[in-house]
Amino acid sequence: QVQLVESGGGLVQAGGSLRLSCAASGRTFSSYAMGWFRQAPGKEREFVAALNWSGGTTSYASPVKGRSTISRDNAKNTVYLQMNSQKPEDTTVYYCAATRRGWYTHGVDYWGKGTLVTVSS
Repeated sequence: QVQLVESGGGLVQAGGSLRLSCAASGRTFSSYAMGWFRQAPGKEREFVAALNWSGGTTSYASPVKGRSTISRDNAKNTVYLQMNSQKPEDTTVYYCAATRRGWYTHGVDYWGKGTLVTVSS
C-alpha cells in the first residue's frame, strides 16, 4: 500500500510560479512511475505530467508543456511539479498518482487526495 500526500498548492498570480510536492509512503517508491493529474469541477480528470521510476523518461500534456517540469527524488520518496507562467485556466485541484505498471497509460494504482491551485488574473 502506498499513500500519497500532496502539498504546495495555493493562490498565485497569473504569470507566477508554484511547486507542488507529493510525498509517498512505502519502501518501493523508486519502483513506481509517478504522475500529476488535474480535475476541474464537472470535468474529467486529465493528465498533466508523468515520469518513470528513474526520472529519465517524462511526458507532459500540451496545455502545460514548456511551462512545467516534473521531477523526483527517490531518496526522499517525493515527486515534484514545478509550474511556471501560470494561467487562470490552470486553476483546479491537482492530484498525485502512482503506478506499478510501468507507465500511467497502463492504469493508476494509487491517488493522492489532491491540492488546490488557484491562479488569479
